[in-house]
Amino acid sequence: MTGNDQISVMEYAGGVNAIDADFHREHMAACYLVEAESEVAFIEVGTNSSTPRLMKVLENRGWKPEDVRYVIVTHVHLDHAGGAGSLMQLLPNATFLVHPYGARHMIDPTKLEAGSRAVYGDELFERIYGTLIPVDKDRVRIMEDGDEVTLGNRQLRFMDTPGHARHHFCVYDSLTNGWFTGDTFGLSYREFDTEKGAFLLPTTTPIQFDPEALKASVRKLVADSPQYMYLTHYGRVDDIPRLSKMMIDGVDTFAGFAELYKDDDSRRQKIETAMSDWLLDGLEKHGVSLDKDRCLELLGSDIKLNTQGIEFWLDHRKQ
Repeated sequence: MTGNDQISVMEYAGGVNAIDADFHREHMAACYLVEAESEVAFIEVGTNSSTPRLMKVLENRGWKPEDVRYVIVTHVHLDHAGGAGSLMQLLPNATFLVHPYGARHMIDPTKLEAGSRAVYGDELFERIYGTLIPVDKDRVRIMEDGDEVTLGNRQLRFMDTPGHARHHFCVYDSLTNGWFTGDTFGLSYREFDTEKGAFLLPTTTPIQFDPEALKASVRKLVADSPQYMYLTHYGRVDDIPRLSKMMIDGVDTFAGFAELYKDDDSRRQKIETAMSDWLLDGLEKHGVSLDKDRCLELLGSDIKLNTQGIEFWLDHRKQ
């Protein structure tokens, strides 16, 4: 790990750099600078407050704004794509690559912003995300399942991966045999690493969580035996067979909590408590030495969002 003027950057082999996006806390959300011969790409852009950090790391690593060929977001949730418009304004040669179902929300983010403001309230939304800036439609390229682009000495291949969101794709990097997974391969915070490796859990945030689709997407990701997954939350992980099993087991467990408490008057609280207890037990078995309060502090917002997503799925799934 290196610091670029106090910006945390994890440098991986093959020119992949995880830049801390400054989202809520350190090492919660990453944006990736992918370096390839004479050009670079950003994969994930964070929020508007992330943009100055990305530009600073770009400069510190000896690149010019004109060297950025692609800006890519795995999906249009705002912790991944909220800063797209502000970043694209600073990168004159970049093309914006986005899922077919997400493109219209980046070209005109009015509905995306309005929906988020309704959830967060104007004051909190402004503090976290600021005002969303549209991406010029003439600079947007929609990436269908199986599409590829060349970036220097590597190929980037796009695969449709619904389950977390219908507007989600993952990006395969030929040079490092790794996938940039957005939220499809879950969350794995570095604070929970032990001698057993990484600890991983699903993210089931509202409003398009679909457990069967998500498990199918995970199986597609691992089918070609990748060496690495580059998670937005947070950083590179390996030991993919173990983590993919942990991911699928977690999806089944969370969906099981939903079924168990679907008719309970205190459904949300029961699901949230069951999820918290299950995660704390798993962390203890994994050898994590942090105390319970610290673990819940790190996972608290994820547990609440996961519970909300599971409830939405319960209420809107096809019977």
